[in-house]
Amino acid sequence: MSSTEPFVAPTPSSAEPRRRRRWPIITLAIIGVIALVGGGGYLGWKWVSSEVAANKARDFQNSLAAFYATPDHAAAPGELIRIEPIADLVVPGGTAYRTLYGTQAPDGTATVTSGMMIIPNSAAPAGGRPVLAWAHGTLGFGNDCTPSRTFEPTLNSLDFGSWLPAAMQRGWVVTATDYAGVGTAGDPFYLIGRSEAQDVINSVRAARNYPAADASTTYATFGHSQGGHSSLSTGLFADYAPELNLVAVSAAAPAAQLGALFAQQYDKPVAWGDGPSVAVSWPLVYPGLPLDGVLTPSAMKDYSELAHGCLLSEVGQLVVKKSTDAQFFAGNPLNNAAWSRAAQEQSVDPTRIHVPIFIVQSLSDNVVLPNTNALIAQQACAAGEPITVSWLDMVTHEDTAVMGGMLAISWLQDRFNGIAPTNSCDQPLPLAPATSPF
Repeated sequence: MSSTEPFVAPTPSSAEPRRRRRWPIITLAIIGVIALVGGGGYLGWKWVSSEVAANKARDFQNSLAAFYATPDHAAAPGELIRIEPIADLVVPGGTAYRTLYGTQAPDGTATVTSGMMIIPNSAAPAGGRPVLAWAHGTLGFGNDCTPSRTFEPTLNSLDFGSWLPAAMQRGWVVTATDYAGVGTAGDPFYLIGRSEAQDVINSVRAARNYPAADASTTYATFGHSQGGHSSLSTGLFADYAPELNLVAVSAAAPAAQLGALFAQQYDKPVAWGDGPSVAVSWPLVYPGLPLDGVLTPSAMKDYSELAHGCLLSEVGQLVVKKSTDAQFFAGNPLNNAAWSRAAQEQSVDPTRIHVPIFIVQSLSDNVVLPNTNALIAQQACAAGEPITVSWLDMVTHEDTAVMGGMLAISWLQDRFNGIAPTNSCDQPLPLAPATSPF
């Protein structure tokens, strides 16, 4: 390959091992229909089985209530309030813990968030273990979909499970924030860069405050989708923790250029997946941000319930919305000045990130559109900021987290070793960048 050709990774072979996928919405809908029209005996068995599982999951959440309770005192940023092993999560080469730690809301007020900390079983090096802070994608604000509160978790059910054993082999501590207000009391701040970054950074501080982790001051970030926004935003707010050394930020299909995404996706079904969380969170940071008239009457009726639930349990509602062509936004929200200003402020500006950036993006992604991350690359290159982009072909938005994780692990190892990255800016982009609406 010449240096003037864009790198596009090949489609993964069907012979390669794959994690168990979360089934797409339409597949789940079809299964639901089959269950309803099947024999009465099958339907009765299915109902009883689901009811038993629901009761077990409810009992599990009730058993965790005390752990996730907000402490009486105002916790300091990164203060490790509680930690306990996740007994039913087996991690090859490591041990997983659920954590509760202090963080801050965007206005600086004290709050808490939960998360996970995974510590290698091998001995720590003399200088301590580097930390990889992971940020998850959009799941909903409900307790049942909070990663650290997942009922009967397996590595296959966690978005970082595909690459976690590789991180353990390398001797890294991995932290995984749930985000403030997700699984804990308090407000959630979805796609609010400062809040997400503080949650990520404070997860590293919490690891530093747990002696058994032997965590060093050196850390890097990685995230998928919303988590990509969180990971890259950490590069914007790294000075929040001057005692730590951020060496790189990385992301798979990051929802980073929010203006370009909104402009292209506001009238697509994907808006029902992300829009409710935005509608709940953004008015908390932008008082007076209008919803009535920007959201459709159907969205106004359902957005809060959808946001505070779990995407995977809302399949039926979302399928109905799609089948009836119901719109979430009444029109392009960027036509409203307040929404346009908010989207601009919460978009990631790569020219303000002064550590190496790594992005993995599929050209087939119909959730986070590839031209929005082509725009990120164009902006970073124009400013002379170091960026590496790995373009995938024929890979879904979800599977970008899987393939991207392994690519990111390899790339981040060099950053932890102090090796300067190869810049992608001498390669042409494989598609035209999106046009910024700002």
